[in-house]
Amino acid sequence: MAHKFAEIAFTRMVKQVQEKMGSRSGYSSIESGPDRNNLLRDRERGFIEARDSFYIASVSETGWPYIQHRGGPAGFLKVIDQSTIGFADYSGNRQYITTGNVLTNDRVALFLMDYPNRRRLKLLGRMALVGSDQPEILEQLQDGDYNAQVEKGMIIRVEAFDWNCPQHITPRYTQSEVEALLEAMRD
Repeated sequence: MAHKFAEIAFTRMVKQVQEKMGSRSGYSSIESGPDRNNLLRDRERGFIEARDSFYIASVSETGWPYIQHRGGPAGFLKVIDQSTIGFADYSGNRQYITTGNVLTNDRVALFLMDYPNRRRLKLLGRMALVGSDQPEILEQLQDGDYNAQVEKGMIIRVEAFDWNCPQHITPRYTQSEVEALLEAMRD
């Protein structure tokens, strides 16, 4: 199959629903040709490294989905190579739900948003935890300007990604983005 995201997401049942709803013919053409949407290019690298937050979904050992928001300084989510991303995990509320989930099922989904420009990127991958026994990887993931102790690292091997349409994305702006817009208006 060519489109790696469709290969994973378009299960037999999804295809049946697409057929019933009349959208299947529009997607069947992406299922042939060379593989694509599995290796990060410059476009994806730039988008990922500009984010200051993302949402990550995992599944518990009892089958329940869990979504968590992760945030940090822009660039805290790092592109390591064409098929690997990662970030340093700092101590938070200490529930460890995502951590526990990936120990029994390493599959994760990431949802990255650019609200001002109405863009979103969906990533599917497999997550591995990096502990203190791999200090060189932890150092690579740490943010130099962020003064906090790294608890562990999270490395995600990207299996597939897909860009979503901008429909229904309401532009939202961070305080610094609003300040930059106001400053431009003042000038």
